[in-house]
Amino acid sequence: LIASNKVEGTEVFDASGQALGTIHNFMVDKVTGQVAYAVMSFGGFLGIGESYHPLPWKSLTYDPRLGGYVVDIDRDRLADAPRYDGEADPFVDPEFGARVDGYYRTVPTS
Repeated sequence: LIASNKVEGTEVFDASGQALGTIHNFMVDKVTGQVAYAVMSFGGFLGIGESYHPLPWKSLTYDPRLGGYVVDIDRDRLADAPRYDGEADPFVDPEFGARVDGYYRTVPTS
């Protein structure tokens, strides 16, 4: 097990080991308690211009050699992925999670 504050800030890499971003936070299903998505911050500089990309938790694999999570997605595909600007919570719209799962072709956690 790991505390949530230890996950936040952890780097995310593509399959070739290139850094994509860092874990901003993660989304937990209120009913099941399962982590559904890791929200990765991507792009920007010093917090300006960042976008936030929910990644299905099941799509991440922790790599102790890299000290971060590996996801089988490249930068080009990530650029077209569902995202938000960090201002509003997109998960208030139940269809947002369905769009994320559809994009990554994963089955929802709950």
